[in-house]
Order: sequence, then structure tokens, then C-alpha cells
Amino acid sequence: MALTPRPSFKTLFTDAAKHDRHRAAAGMFLSSGDAGIAEIVAGAGMDYLLIDAEHSPLSLESVQDQLRAIAGYDSIPVVRVPENDARIIKQHLDLGAQSLIVPMIFTVDDAAKAAASVAYPPEGIRGIGSALARSGGWGRYPNYLTTARDTITLIIQIETAEALANIDEILAIDGIDGIFIGPSDLSASMGYLGQQNHPDVVTAAKDVIAKATAAGKIAGVNAFNPDQAADYVAAGADFVNVGADVALLARATEQLAATWTSTETETTSY
Repeated sequence: MALTPRPSFKTLFTDAAKHDRHRAAAGMFLSSGDAGIAEIVAGAGMDYLLIDAEHSPLSLESVQDQLRAIAGYDSIPVVRVPENDARIIKQHLDLGAQSLIVPMIFTVDDAAKAAASVAYPPEGIRGIGSALARSGGWGRYPNYLTTARDTITLIIQIETAEALANIDEILAIDGIDGIFIGPSDLSASMGYLGQQNHPDVVTAAKDVIAKATAAGKIAGVNAFNPDQAADYVAAGADFVNVGADVALLARATEQLAATWTSTETETTSY
């Protein structure tokens, strides 16, 4: 039985898709590790969902469970792997992650390493095991080995002053589909810890967006503040990460608790 690979993240940025959407793509982090929450969020209608295996307590099994939960919905899953390691990238690709964000890219060599990790030889170094894995549909995707790279999106994370200094060379690497800016780490690297909205940080992020766009790459940024997100979209960002499941749950439950457990809501009338 022949199958067709699911859409990859970059399909959100074809000319036709952008024309139909008339806006930047919007997504959010999945950090809880729970497949049930992933399924609930997937039904909300976000363009993409970013499963965060870098800063969340996720195993390969929990990542795969979330991919399966999201598969029945239109939102495209993206996985941020823990580090720029060929073995880890291979494992996430084999379990069916077609769209990856690779964090902590500092140099052109780092970018080239990530690009090589998502491609089979001779273009890259990805190990071949798709016939036994979800990535190739257990042998049900025709010609997977020769077409796999076309179904994969590689986004690298730009989040340090060193990466800013090397951005032109990084963007010139073949196999990089786009960049994702992490203002929190970037601000710390620039000497503004905890100040991701500092003017110098915002200016640097916008400069990276402009350079990525000029290089023909997808450009995205993390911005939970709605005004900041809109500002980055106005600066040319193709996609914006605007929230996280755990943050939404934390704020909503705080509001609920404040409403129903404050002294104003207490009553002794029974």
C-alpha cells in the first residue's frame, strides 16, 4: 500500500499558501510532553505546533506520541531537537518528524553540520533505516530515500551574538530552509539578560529577518507579547511563535484561582 508523506513546514510558505493565508504563519510551543494536550491544541487551528524537545522533559517516545496525536489535524508539527547532533537528528527524523528546528547554531560549520544531518549520502550523512521506521511509512512511501529531503524542513536557531557575527555565511549554506530567532538567549548573549525587548535585541532580530529574507530563507521569531509579535511580522517575519501550552495553562489557572479564591468571592451564606 503506497502512502504519501504529510506536508512539511515549508509548505506553509509556498507562494500559493502565502497568497491564500494573507498573513504570517502562527504557531506555539508544546512543552508539556502530553499527547492529549497536543491533540487538544491541534484542534484549535494553529498553522503549526512546535514540539519542544530542547527545554522540555520529552523522550523520543513522547515526541512520537505527540506527532501521532497531531497527525489527524491540519496543524503542521515541528520538532525542536535538544542539540545539533547527527545521531539525535537521525532519531527524530526516523520517528517521523519532517520539520526540525536545530538550536544553538553559532558558526557556519554548525549550520553545515545540521544540513548534512538531514540529508542522505552523498549530500549528507543521515543513516539509512527508513524501511523500519515511521519516517518512511515502514516501506510504504515510494522512493523515500531519493525524495526524503524534499519532504523535510530544516530551520536553524539564531540566538547568540556569535551567530549574528556569522549570519551571512550561515545563510549561504545549502540545505538550510530557514532561521528561527530566539530573543531570550539572544538578549542574554548580547549582555541584556531577561531583556528580550531591548531595542538593541529587537534591532538585531529584525536585521536577521531582513538578511534571511534576502537570502531566500524562511524567517521566524519567538514573541509571546502580541505587540512585539506584530512588530516582527511588520518587519518581515514569515512565522511567529506566539505562545506555549504550559504558559497558557499557568496564566489561565492563575486567573481562575484569583477569581474564585479571593476574599471578595468568599461567602458564609449557606
